[in-house]
Formats: sequence, structure tokens, C-alpha cells
Amino acid sequence: MPEDYTYKSSGTNSQGNHYCARDYGSSASNSNSYHYSNQDGSYYYSNSNGSTYYNDGAGNSTYTAPSGDSTSSSGNSSQK
Repeated sequence: MPEDYTYKSSGTNSQGNHYCARDYGSSASNSNSYHYSNQDGSYYYSNSNGSTYYNDGAGNSTYTAPSGDSTSSSGNSSQK
């Protein structure tokens, strides 16, 4: 996975939500990766390798691999 990147933009909007966009160049699967995090605790990553990750801030998350396969987990499930 490429490690060199250039910051494209970042900041915090009036609702207190943060975002950051990076350019990993043409060698990356997703050259324009970004992430954001919200005041409600949710966050989302669009990674340079083409994967994505979303967490709703309540313990529920979804990871989508570059292949398109998704894995979800729930913070509300009880494990014994």
C-alpha cells in the first residue's frame, strides 16, 4: 500500500465534524482517499487500497475490502 501522500484538504465544519482528504498518487488503488469523523461518534474511512470502514459510533461497523466483500459487526450482539 502506498505510504506517500499529499494533503488535499482538511478541516472542521460548523457542526464540529472533521474531515481530511489525501492524494496518494496514481499508484494507489484509490488515490483520493479521505476520512471523516462526526460529533455523534461516527466515522468513515475511504482508504488508499480501495477498502472502506464505517463505524456508527454505537459499536456497529462495516468493513468493505477492495474486492467488495463486506464484514459487519454489531456492538449490540451478546457473546457467551
